[in-house]
Amino acid sequence: MNVDAQLKAVAGNIKERRTRLRLSQNQMAQTLKITQNAYSKIETAKTKMSLARLYEIAGILNVQPKQLI
Repeated sequence: MNVDAQLKAVAGNIKERRTRLRLSQNQMAQTLKITQNAYSKIETAKTKMSLARLYEIAGILNVQPKQLI
């Protein structure tokens, strides 16, 4: 699996978990202190996220980071 496919898989896992918890993109963005547009780019894998950001998102979604990978 190439890097782009891996990023898309992680992004999809984040979106799936977020929707399961009934959180909006706007709620996630506010918690992360970024714009909703910036958060949307994370979920669509249009922007690469840092490991620190992955840990932040995992914390909000109440999962271990490895569960999103």
